[in-house]
Amino acid sequence: MTQSSFKIAITGGIGSGKSSVAEIIAGEGYPVFSCDKIYSELLTEKAFLDELSAVFEGIIGKDGKLDRQKLSEIVFKNEEQLQKLNALTHEKILSVAFKKMDAYEKSFLEVPLLFENGFEAQFDGVIVVLRDLEKRIASVMRRDKITREQVISRINRQFNYDNFNFTKYYVIHNNGDLSILRHNVLELLKEIKFH
Repeated sequence: MTQSSFKIAITGGIGSGKSSVAEIIAGEGYPVFSCDKIYSELLTEKAFLDELSAVFEGIIGKDGKLDRQKLSEIVFKNEEQLQKLNALTHEKILSVAFKKMDAYEKSFLEVPLLFENGFEAQFDGVIVVLRDLEKRIASVMRRDKITREQVISRINRQFNYDNFNFTKYYVIHNNGDLSILRHNVLELLKEIKFH
């Protein structure tokens, strides 16, 4: 990390509202990046696809693009394969993200699996978005058009945000409407000590 570049991660469980927080911060004029968007960009690069297909057979379609469904089938049924995928992709995503962030004095990165991967120490600050479980479930069911059971299964595979001490991080509670969330984010931005 360069001394002139102050990097803040935005994280939270599935359905917590990370992207909404990221959008509000971007709307205030801060550079905000997304691990998911960087991953999508990487999936358009042949060199990266070659690396993936060397580890996971049969995941490149006839069109030369990643067959996402095939890859999902391989990794979500097998914890070891999922760890292989994470090891291959997460470091690369962060590396690309940090290069982008280095161009700015202050910037933010939306990181879905921050605590799961132990990446929190690589940032100057972390914003944790917390939301009541039922609201998270309803949000993901609506967004991904999946059943309650499927959402709970995803949540159970993630980091447990309900039993963790977040005192050394910036915390935003997202249990109201968008205007309340916006107010909370703007208040938090005043609190952050950029140095």
